[in-house]
Amino acid sequence: MAEREDEQGPNQGFRSGYVALLGAPNVGKSTLMNQLLQQKIAITAPKPQTTRNRIVGVLNRPQLQVIFLDTPGIHKARDRFNKILVDTALATLEEVDVICFVAEAPNPRRELDRFVLECMRGVQTPVILALNKIDLMVKPELLPIIDGYQKLWPFAAIVPISALTGDGTEALLGELTGHIEEGPRYYPDDFVTDQPERFIVAELVREKVFHLTQQEVPYAVAVTVEKFKEQTAAKRIDIEATIHVERDSQKGIVIGKGAAMLKEIGRQARIDIERLLGARVYLGLFVRVQKDWRKDTRMLTELGYRGR
Repeated sequence: MAEREDEQGPNQGFRSGYVALLGAPNVGKSTLMNQLLQQKIAITAPKPQTTRNRIVGVLNRPQLQVIFLDTPGIHKARDRFNKILVDTALATLEEVDVICFVAEAPNPRRELDRFVLECMRGVQTPVILALNKIDLMVKPELLPIIDGYQKLWPFAAIVPISALTGDGTEALLGELTGHIEEGPRYYPDDFVTDQPERFIVAELVREKVFHLTQQEVPYAVAVTVEKFKEQTAAKRIDIEATIHVERDSQKGIVIGKGAAMLKEIGRQARIDIERLLGARVYLGLFVRVQKDWRKDTRMLTELGYRGR
């Protein structure tokens, strides 16, 4: 019996595949991925266009590996920076086994969702609709919403979920994995994301700026990690990061009176970073003005926003 198993190979019956999380801005794609993985690797905020890069999250189950691609929200981009975000999202359609289209159940944005779906015309990949945020409504209200979406697109399945509470997410996972076939183990079974620790640290700092500052400031912010060094003797990781803004007025807001805002951004980010790294962390934050960086092709490239 053992000899036969060896002939079949260690991955006999193992299934693996890629799932794109796609949708309009601020519908809960990142929250959904964090919920499915039971680990925070993508930042979230109650503001649209929080996610700027394609984030890879890996779910490992017995005889199954699902690679989720969390993408920036698709919208009608008007400038170079936002066109890069949309290109980043649409590029995933060419490399996945199934698309999870995420929409808000209690606040259906049909026109924007129709625009997103129009961007997918010609794609042969099966699409499953995750109707998110059902925790904010009563179930009888779902039926006309489901009916409305059935008229928009020939979805392979429609699953009501709450990415926040986890309600319906196992059912959604079942529908998604139904389209995943036998394949190799792409990543080790203890692998959660392909993003380096520096990237996730920078994203966690940016998330706190999104949560703590107002109006246009979060969208004018990028974060780079300049130092990431393990101090073995001190049993600590020393991190220094720069928060890039576009104007002096934004720098003043991020720093705050008596540096209070910057200290609070650092305090909240450090808690999440220590949880991520499982170690004590020193976090030094600096703020630098990079005038109109979202319009500067060279700066966009330096900050990691390259598009297609």
